[in-house]
Amino acid sequence: MVEIQIDYKGQLRCVAEHMPSGNKLVSDAPVDNQGRGESFSPTDMVATALGTCIVTIMGIIADQRAIDLKGLRLIVQKGMSADLPRRIVRLELQIYVPVSENHPDRKALEDAAQNCPVQHSIHPEIEVNIDWRWQA
Repeated sequence: MVEIQIDYKGQLRCVAEHMPSGNKLVSDAPVDNQGRGESFSPTDMVATALGTCIVTIMGIIADQRAIDLKGLRLIVQKGMSADLPRRIVRLELQIYVPVSENHPDRKALEDAAQNCPVQHSIHPEIEVNIDWRWQA
């Protein structure tokens, strides 16, 4: 198991430390929920986790198949509920892939994105839409 230590700093700010590496990240509550919005909110990190997981798993497939994905870019937009309890209801992703739409490994890259561990961890009531933008 990986240990992550989280320290509350006050004013709705936390600092999380990834103990194996010592890397840290800061979270703030969003402005629309009594926070300063000066860093990622916890729900922003869920959206970020999905995006980085997808890109990482696509990178693994690309490395295995000698596909150059330098320049791959993913944009994720998070939609929150209008009612209570506050929750993520929608994640919209645009994936800009620097290979042709006709690439022979296109399906393998798409399958990798659909099968990353975070994707499998997201509650089924959260709508996840992926818009593929093949660039070459």
